[in-house]
Amino acid sequence: MNQVLKCGRFDLDIGANRRPLVMGILNVTPDSFSDGGQFDHLDRALSHADAMLGAGVDIIDIGGESSRPGAPPVSLEQELARIMPVLYALRDCGKPISIDTYKPQVMREALAAGADFINDIKGFQEATALDAVKDADCGLCIMHMQSDPLTMQLSPHYDDILDEVVEFLLRRAEALAAEGIERDRLWVDPGFGFGKTLVHNVTLLQNLRAIGERTGLPVLAGMSRKSMIGSLTGRPAGGRVIGSVAAALVAVERGSRMVRVHDVAETIDALTVWHALRETVAL
Repeated sequence: MNQVLKCGRFDLDIGANRRPLVMGILNVTPDSFSDGGQFDHLDRALSHADAMLGAGVDIIDIGGESSRPGAPPVSLEQELARIMPVLYALRDCGKPISIDTYKPQVMREALAAGADFINDIKGFQEATALDAVKDADCGLCIMHMQSDPLTMQLSPHYDDILDEVVEFLLRRAEALAAEGIERDRLWVDPGFGFGKTLVHNVTLLQNLRAIGERTGLPVLAGMSRKSMIGSLTGRPAGGRVIGSVAAALVAVERGSRMVRVHDVAETIDALTVWHALRETVAL
């Protein structure tokens, strides 16, 4: 597995001698499950981004369409209207900017505007998605999702959750490779909460290292404030900070090299201490 990955204008060091990377979530939506409506105005979005940058975030992930369970799709025009002003304002912030989208035209517009990373919940399966990204130098995250956000949590079922997720990720990685996309641009995400029960999610978490080994690609894990944390703690989305940080620590202990989180400062503090105490360093 490559230790330095391409991410547009940046190189991401995922070597064992540095702490795992933290991707900060910036949802500019009115209806995301945890922070919907909090950052859907430009000034509030930029203030939140500044706070994440001050906390040491490694990459900021801008999302303009909620993918919470039951969420309806939004139009191309609406998604672009939400994300593009924020992207233009942040593209020179000194950190990579990711766009959370499955729409090929959004990918094209965002990359032309300076985005460094595309995070696709549909694993670049939409028609022309591969054409939209293949000639760029951006990082790409292939995520697994069963069904779609509107219906994915109604009755998720697998015969073997680990094998089925790994097989999907491998097929999509092969499809990207067939388009000439270099492996050092790729990440995989098992898609916690995207068509999975709590048992499915826990099984995937316990096997993150196997997912990385079987795909040969670095793993991004996103469990922040999700229903699996709520199921384990009994807390609503806004009260899941500590549970989410704990899940992030388990994810990196199990082999994930990047975690996608709402609570950047808390997660970075926890990972910094984890990394310092796990590795023998001069204190």
